[in-house]
Amino acid sequence: MHIAAMGVLGIGVIVSPFLADTYPLFEEQQNNLQISSPNSKESIVVSSDVFQTIKSVKPRDKILDYTVERGDTLSTIAEKFDISIETIRWANNLFNDNIAVGDSLKILPVTGISYKVAKGDSVYSIAKKLDTEAQKIVDFPFNDFANPETFSLVEGQMLIVPDGVKPAEQPTFRRQTYIAQGPVAISGMGFTWPIRGIITQFSSWYHTALDIATSYGTPVVSAQNGAVESVSVGTWDGGYGTNVRVRNGDVETLYSHLSGINVSVGQQVNAGSTVLGWIGMTGRTTGPHLHFEVRKGSSLVNPLPYLQ
Repeated sequence: MHIAAMGVLGIGVIVSPFLADTYPLFEEQQNNLQISSPNSKESIVVSSDVFQTIKSVKPRDKILDYTVERGDTLSTIAEKFDISIETIRWANNLFNDNIAVGDSLKILPVTGISYKVAKGDSVYSIAKKLDTEAQKIVDFPFNDFANPETFSLVEGQMLIVPDGVKPAEQPTFRRQTYIAQGPVAISGMGFTWPIRGIITQFSSWYHTALDIATSYGTPVVSAQNGAVESVSVGTWDGGYGTNVRVRNGDVETLYSHLSGINVSVGQQVNAGSTVLGWIGMTGRTTGPHLHFEVRKGSSLVNPLPYLQ
């Protein structure tokens, strides 16, 4: 057996150079090997960038405890977690930017404030107190309500208040106001703004849409040429309420929370001129506004690049 093993080893040594010449891609394939674990939140790519780590994007549903590392500043931590520096300060009662290695910091899932509900609070009173929109509190997917349709709260529960501002700092904190100038000339992508109003909520990981607030009953025009794909009247429809969907090829636009519909399924519509319906308060809404979505293929996308 020893003699046989030595013979096989000898043959291997003799023929290996020929195999390498015959299969030159073998070594390259080994260098480009990808190793991943089905239970892991990341994958490690072994190539010329050895030990490069690609982390998966996972929505954060709760407040994290973060231990300050060497080289950290409030600015780098804020950038790392995609929140504002003020959010970190307010959550940790910091009066300056001084932090030290080993400090423990509370990190919110979004820019804003965490708030403990007091007796008599509502999403409207909390939004007013923290200078934000009630709809943002309602739309944050990990906020719970005793009644999801009336947004009733339980005393003592914790809420995440997106874009909330600490009351003591509101006199010096100025929020920019953005106006949707619609309808206007058709963009290069074939779109126009469906209404004119104040943009109260931009696209984010938990709200891939634009909210545009204006007066109840304001006409909403189609943002693109196409055909009406569906209408839903007088229904909850997952919180969209009364809504219209328009399709042009693989791009679909959605107009929700309407008070009424002015088109029918299959009807051809024109960007900037065909009235689809009127601003309302149907579905999961805290005030009159248009919730506007753009879907390309099967994926929701940020509507802003299509409109500008």
